[in-house]
Amino acid sequence: MILILKKDASEEAKNRIRAELFHKGCVVREMNGTGQSVIAAIGRGDLDPKHLAAMEGVAEVIPITTKFKLAGRQWHPQDSHVQVGPITIGGQRIALLAGPCAVESFEQALTTAREVRRYGAVLFRGGAFKPRTSPYSFQGLEEEGLKILARVREETGMPVVTEITSVSQADLMLKYVDMVQVGARNMQNFELLKCVGRMGKPVLLKRGLASTIEEWLMSAEYILAEGNDKVVLCERGIRTFEPYTRNTLDLSAIPVLKNLTHLPVVVDPSHATGIREKVGPMARAAIAAGADGLMVEVHHDPEKALSDGPQSLYPEQFGQLARDIYVIAPVVGKQLDFDYLEKSGRSPHPSSGADQVMAAYLGEPGNFSHIACSQYLGDNVKMAPQSTFRAIFETVESSAARYGVIPLENSLTGSIHENYDLLLEFDLNIVGELFLRIIHHLMAAPQTRLEEVRRVWATEAAIQQCRQFLDRYPHWEVAPVPATASAVRHLRDQGRRGDAAIGSREAALLHGMSIVAEGIETNPRNFTRFVIVGRIPLADRPKTKSSVVFSTVNEPGALFEVMKIFAADNINLVKLESRPIHGKPWQYMFYADLQADVNLPEFAKTLAGLSKKTDFFKILGSY
Repeated sequence: MILILKKDASEEAKNRIRAELFHKGCVVREMNGTGQSVIAAIGRGDLDPKHLAAMEGVAEVIPITTKFKLAGRQWHPQDSHVQVGPITIGGQRIALLAGPCAVESFEQALTTAREVRRYGAVLFRGGAFKPRTSPYSFQGLEEEGLKILARVREETGMPVVTEITSVSQADLMLKYVDMVQVGARNMQNFELLKCVGRMGKPVLLKRGLASTIEEWLMSAEYILAEGNDKVVLCERGIRTFEPYTRNTLDLSAIPVLKNLTHLPVVVDPSHATGIREKVGPMARAAIAAGADGLMVEVHHDPEKALSDGPQSLYPEQFGQLARDIYVIAPVVGKQLDFDYLEKSGRSPHPSSGADQVMAAYLGEPGNFSHIACSQYLGDNVKMAPQSTFRAIFETVESSAARYGVIPLENSLTGSIHENYDLLLEFDLNIVGELFLRIIHHLMAAPQTRLEEVRRVWATEAAIQQCRQFLDRYPHWEVAPVPATASAVRHLRDQGRRGDAAIGSREAALLHGMSIVAEGIETNPRNFTRFVIVGRIPLADRPKTKSSVVFSTVNEPGALFEVMKIFAADNINLVKLESRPIHGKPWQYMFYADLQADVNLPEFAKTLAGLSKKTDFFKILGSY
């Protein structure tokens, strides 16, 4: 049963409810994240809903109809996020878990760990206890392997995950690792499942070789019932009659799981295919299907690997896969953040107070600037909404916030020119960027149908980007709201029956609205490029891009002379845009994005040549 409590329920009433449920032998779980206190009572089929509904403080009693009570969305409708050290699995950032099948030596593990970390992995996987089909195969280094994993974590900062094969290994796992993996062969080892549930560490639960999705979720239920809600599901392929791959990767399980459970889902394409050349395509497909992360086997010398060498990627192949995922992720509303560990593991300003705002953004929670902020910096950082773009720059310049997140251009409507001017005006640097896919939804109060809509609230940008959809309904009144306002909140606070708003799915959830029409933007290739401005970089990773602004003398060929310098030094321009110079009619500044870190010593000659050919030159940032 799910007991929804009254908002004014006293602690005494709650304690009596808990005592009653414990007395009846129920497993009791509580949740307060939805604005209401909710208690789940699980484990007994003889509970009387009428008796529970009559108890003081109870507003409503809802039966849980699925077999998997704690893993199901009926009890926990919002997606869960699992914290492993500084890394979150679930949410809007893709988590890459990578490393060799087995830990063979400290040198092998550390070499591979450094390589996969460089290419974007955030957790290091490696087996110390190896359940093998043959008793004569390499069985792992056991405790020595766990000690190596702990040393790798110290050297690289990457949390480590390894497989537990026996209840007797629990103390060693608690001592050495950050996340325990229950392998496919142990998915229904119920004593082991109860053990890892009691351990309290994050658990990666792999699907059994021939298990149904319901059986898999019931295994997760064993862990959750012991009080451990830090469970991540891992699809690794199931055994079928097909001989061309090691297993058959069930990609359809991903959307099925996303509908059935709140638990994060990662995919292991290495064990699914067993063939190195097949890992990349299946990994890309898994992200497109909605996976929260990937678990990939990588070995610095797979030809000499003691376990699963034929399916292990070379580090360079893993790097190419990570770049592919970086491109794919925004299409499904996620990001692959190559600087995730650096952002999560240390403070860019050690001397700053704990209460300092990490980032400023335009508008309100739930809008796309807020989503960009969360994807780049994480959901747990302190953020401050601002009323104008200028206010964002002023907040960062005054050190009231460490960083500002601003949109620079949209793929449909072009550049946000005000922000280009502010970049020139303020002495701040661009320290990062991300591309966010903008998916607009039409939303209204629950139970509202599309044919009932008469008025639509939206920002000017949203109106432009959804013009084709809005033109289908000429009888609608389109009511603009300021860019800093939330059209969805305005609908909630002031709307009447027949009113709707355009916004993000996150805004609809935040304000309790129902989506009437999905994906109403004119072109699905609707992306906004956001940049992060601040004084110092968030991470020490090598930079691959620079933004500059310059002006030229007013004579024929002046801009061409500047372009010749870039061409001569093999610097690729990915954008060039002109902006009028304020107070100087018909004179222009040029903003350029370059595929190079122009702050490196090898570009000193380039910068010297540019200073001779320009009246003004400023590096806006390398990132």
